[in-house]
Amino acid sequence: MAAAMGRSVSWVSQVERGIIGVDRVSVLDRLARVLQVEGVELTGQPYRHEQPDLDSGHDAIPALRLAVQHARMPNIGTSRGDATRTIGDLRIDVEHAEQLRQEAAFSALGAVVPGLIEEATAARRQESADGGRDELGLLLVRLGHIARVTADLTGHHDLAWTACELEITTARELGSPAALAAATWDLCGVWLHSGAHADARDAALSGIATLDGYVGRDPELTALAAALHLRAAVAYSRLWAEPDVNYHLAQAAALAPASGNTWQTQANQPNVRLHALETAVEMGRPSDARGFANAVRVDQLPARERQTHYWTVCARSAGMNGRLNDALDAILRAERLAPAHVHNRPMARDLVADLLHRDRRGDQRLRALARRMAVV
Repeated sequence: MAAAMGRSVSWVSQVERGIIGVDRVSVLDRLARVLQVEGVELTGQPYRHEQPDLDSGHDAIPALRLAVQHARMPNIGTSRGDATRTIGDLRIDVEHAEQLRQEAAFSALGAVVPGLIEEATAARRQESADGGRDELGLLLVRLGHIARVTADLTGHHDLAWTACELEITTARELGSPAALAAATWDLCGVWLHSGAHADARDAALSGIATLDGYVGRDPELTALAAALHLRAAVAYSRLWAEPDVNYHLAQAAALAPASGNTWQTQANQPNVRLHALETAVEMGRPSDARGFANAVRVDQLPARERQTHYWTVCARSAGMNGRLNDALDAILRAERLAPAHVHNRPMARDLVADLLHRDRRGDQRLRALARRMAVV
């Protein structure tokens, strides 16, 4: 196993005994390939807690799964969902759901998104006007995105695939370059969460090539191209291809607007700097990451989910550097912003487990965090 991993026998032994953690997604995925298992068999996802208040949105997954399945099935039998409301009313509710998604409020999302998917699907099937059908299709793509993110971030990756299939199928029916590019961005996300980084890279590169003729001429599609360059950068970082990471980060920086959130991709300059930090950590360069972290203005990250991600990545970087107090402070800041986001992330949980192992003072803040995350 050590030979297959390109590591020492001592390293393998320490990982097995919990003395050192697996602090990079790429290492976790390589372990899964060497052991010939799926990554979730190593991470234990999804993480279900015994206490209802720690459930982190998992209770809503069955209804979400059913709604996505209904949307993908032929219209046989009775349509589900209320198709009597106006498209404008639906649009307002979808925008509210998108705000909840940016806040990583999974439990709240679970209460509204399944019904919205059912309603948009029923309305689209009953709509006779082409323009109305197209607008409802765009709303369905946006709802598919919310379902995909919710499923991936709570560890239900099979549902994420189904939601992404709904997005891609609907976007192709619409013939909308923007909808298809957004769906491709989500497809990259599914591949990344599944550990198929080469597939994520290929999907990102294909999407970038498709948008090439629009870059510089269409602001929306230019921003989506920047978002796909960021996906490519993350994929390359997990493939340990630093020159390609730097190239795609530079391309994203050249294309991304100063602010904005085109198709919920957070394609903006603050997020480009956050990706520079994330990819440095993923490539095992925590010293460089510290400089990148200082370049990120957290107050310029408009989404709570992005701010939480920033502090989680900072915690991982500090842990790699042996700055245990800084790592704990950062992960606690992340948890205060969006508990469900932290509790459901494998790398965050592994970091907390590693901090517990290295704790010599019996830090009560750390012990309480570990209990809330059901790490112990």
